[in-house]
Order: sequence, then structure tokens, then C-alpha cells
Amino acid sequence: MKIKIFYIFFLFFTAAVFNRSSDNLEIVTSRGTFSIPVYIRQGTVYFSVNHFAEVLNIDYKYDQQLGKIELTFADKKMLITSKDPFIVLASNDYKQKDIYQLPTSTYSFNDNIYIPLVYSLDILQSAYKKELVYEKPGRLVIKDEKTAPIVTPSPAAAAIYDVELDQKANGTLVRIKSNKKISAYSSSFKNDILTISLKNVHADVSKFNDIYSEGLIKNLTAKNVGPDTELKFKLSKEFTTSEVISASGSNDVLITLHNKIFVRNGDKEKYKEKWDFNVIVIDPGHGGKDAGAIGVNGVKEKNVNLGIALKLGKLIEKNIKDVKVVYTRKTDKFVELYKRGKIANEVNGKLFISIHCNSTPRKPTGANGFEVYLLRPGRTKEAIDIAERENSVIQYEDNPQRYEKLTDENFILVSMAHSAYMKYSEKFSDILNKQFSKDLNIDSRGVKQAGFYVLVGAAMPSVLIETGFLSNRQDAKFLSSTRGQQKIAESIYLAIKKFKEQYDKSLQTE
Repeated sequence: MKIKIFYIFFLFFTAAVFNRSSDNLEIVTSRGTFSIPVYIRQGTVYFSVNHFAEVLNIDYKYDQQLGKIELTFADKKMLITSKDPFIVLASNDYKQKDIYQLPTSTYSFNDNIYIPLVYSLDILQSAYKKELVYEKPGRLVIKDEKTAPIVTPSPAAAAIYDVELDQKANGTLVRIKSNKKISAYSSSFKNDILTISLKNVHADVSKFNDIYSEGLIKNLTAKNVGPDTELKFKLSKEFTTSEVISASGSNDVLITLHNKIFVRNGDKEKYKEKWDFNVIVIDPGHGGKDAGAIGVNGVKEKNVNLGIALKLGKLIEKNIKDVKVVYTRKTDKFVELYKRGKIANEVNGKLFISIHCNSTPRKPTGANGFEVYLLRPGRTKEAIDIAERENSVIQYEDNPQRYEKLTDENFILVSMAHSAYMKYSEKFSDILNKQFSKDLNIDSRGVKQAGFYVLVGAAMPSVLIETGFLSNRQDAKFLSSTRGQQKIAESIYLAIKKFKEQYDKSLQTE
């Protein structure tokens, strides 16, 4: 991974004297001139990425709640986060990734993400494969457009033909049925209204007329706006988060609407007692006849995982007296995946930590670093590959048929079942990632999402840690050493301690 830092403080000085009364940028293309909104901050011109993508018909996905937007080009993906100076440019399979640091942060304004114009041109050109020329203040020209003119789709026959609601214990699942692939969407939430815009597709709005108040949804309306379909959900106060995902094997779109943990005020004390942070379940991955990955130095993953787990347990038992430690295994024995989650549930665990090591098919490798995973559908090929490798342990079990195939659609249902715990899983994974980065001389590969059977079974906040690459000589040496395992255990312990403090505090305010 390469880090490219753009400190272009003197580039295009005209940006500093941009007409402050103007609130638009003209984008000149071979098929006409379009206007998109801009705003000026401390002399720097920022433009709306959302509108830029729409004008140039670039597929994108935008999550207003998370402040993230992903643009999909011919062979690149661009990931931008609000209030963050980094732009990620990745290959479509995510095998190659460049990170560009801007000299200023991006911003969120009027439910759109804005990025600094002059500092972003080179990055956009690299992704778009067309020359972008900032000819004068307020005018951006797209040159060398050799492809056929892009035409905004006409509102012909409606592609969205039906909608279904399905109530779950922790929220509502909405299925939008479509006979056309929906390649881009945006979402925003304000004043109890969740607005989701499905790009370049029309709906038969009459199908939404009979949607009645159910679960979190007080009202749902649909209308065709230009080439798009706009859905507006009027939601109850119990709504917390939403997620949009394409259904496997069809053009349908699934939308999850998640509940708060505590639904009834009268039951708060009972629920709080149930959620007291008093049990941590530590799961050393693999074991017994399942050795896991084999390191370049011959070390077995199952032994590294157990070494870290036992050291972590001792630290917790010694320093956090009011927390009980439960292990899914304390010796070199094989434990089926479903039993690991069963153990955690039977002791009413409040945090489930599954410890693993990463590896690559080819050894040795330059790939290195730790990763923290949450239970959600894999978003990248790499995440999917890792999940498949970790899930392959079922080949050692007597009844592998017990595991339902984890398709995206199954996973969105699983994520709803985990919605009560997801915010805590996310919080712990963030704390853990930061603590690892601070304590260990191992690169962070970030917090990611993937589908692990072992996490499916644990009904509590859960993470899976890939502590490093046994296929990397340096990582393998560190992971196989007593000192390295102790350092990792200490870092996880400190993250747990910080998480418990925040967890207990948040429980008081729920």
C-alpha cells in the first residue's frame, strides 16, 4: 500500500480568489455544461462529490449517516469519508490500494460530501481516466471524452415493481423488488425521515400506497424524481441505524432498519442488569486436528491463538476483578464452530473475542499487519477469501450441513439479529484497532467486515482478530514468540479496559 501526500499549497492560487458570491461550479462536457454546488472555506473551493458523480453518470453509494461515499469507475473505486483528509483509490478487487492525503479535510454540507477542488484533480483524473482542467474560477472542463455521450436514462417502464416488509425482533427488513440492477444509491436521515434515493431506476409508486404503519415504519412513500426513485421512511424514535445491500441472485435491494436495544422504558432496569459487563468469552481459533495456518517458521496457528488467549485471560482475571473469563478452549483440542458460540451464549457473555492469525497461499509474503473483523457481508474479495478460509474448519466437523450458506441475504438477516450488539462491536473494534496501532510494531490493515460462522453463533458484541500474517517472516517471528504474544495480549486487555469504561457509561444513559 502506498501513501501519497499532496501538499500543493500554491497550486491554482485562483481558488483563493474564487468569486465568494458564487455557489456553483460549471462542469463542461462533450454533451453539455452542468452546474454543481460548491462552497468556499478559508479561500479553498470545495465541490459536492455526490453531484459530480451524478453529472458524469458515475455509479456511487452514499451513506449520509456514516458520512462515506464510494465512487465506482471503470477499473477503480474511490472512497471518501467526511471530515477526513484521506482519499482511498483502490482497484475494483481491492488488491491494490493507494491512500492520498489532502492538505485539508473533506466536509459534509447539506447532506453531501465536499472535497477541495484543486487538491483532488490529480486523484480524480487517475480514477476517471480523463483530463480535468480547471480553466478559470468556477469552470471545470472534462477533456478527451472519446466515449459515446452519456445520456440520462429516460423514465420508461418502471423497474421497481413491488415492496415487502418483514418484521424482526430487532427491526424491519424492507425488500425493494426490481427487474433492473440498481447500481447506485444515496441515503440521508433527518428529523426522523430516512431518505433513500435509488439511482437511474423508476418505481411503480402505486405499489407503495398500501404500505401501512408497521414496526419502526410510520409511513413509507415513493416518488420518481428525474431518473431516480426516492423513498421516504417516516420512522419511530426507536430507530437507530440502517443499511442498504443488493440481494444475492436477484436485482432486489434489501434495506434494514434497526431498533434500539431498550425498547420499553419499564424494562430498562431488567435489561441493564442483563447487559452488565461481567463475562468475556475468549475464543482461540482452530485447535486439535485443525492446526489452522502454518507459518513460514513452522509455527502452527492453533498454538499462537491459544498462547495469546491464555495470556489475555490472565491479565483480565488479575486486573478486572468483576469480570469472569470464559474460554472456548484452554488446551489443544478441537471445538466445532457452533459450539463456540453456544458456550458464549450459555454463560451470557458480554464480549466475544475470536483470536486468529492470517496467512496467504504463497509463502513467504510481503503482506503483513493485523486486522479486526465485524460480522457483516464481506465487502472485498480479500475479506471474503479470509472468511472462507476461517470457515473451512467445518470440514473437520461431523455434521457440516448444520451451517446454512452465508449469502449476502442471509447475512443481512443475521446482521439484524445482531443489531442490538453491532454498535458495541463497532466501538470495541475501533478502540482495539487504535490500541494495536499505538502498542505494536505491526501495521494496521484496519477494521473490516466479513462473514464468519463463529461470530454468527455468538449473541453478543463480537469481533474476530487476525493478529498478523504467519506467511510473513517478521510477523511470524513476532507471533510465535512469548514476548510477541504477551504484547498482543496486553494490547487487547487495554482495549477491553477502555471499552468497559465506555460500555458501562453508555449503559447508564440508555
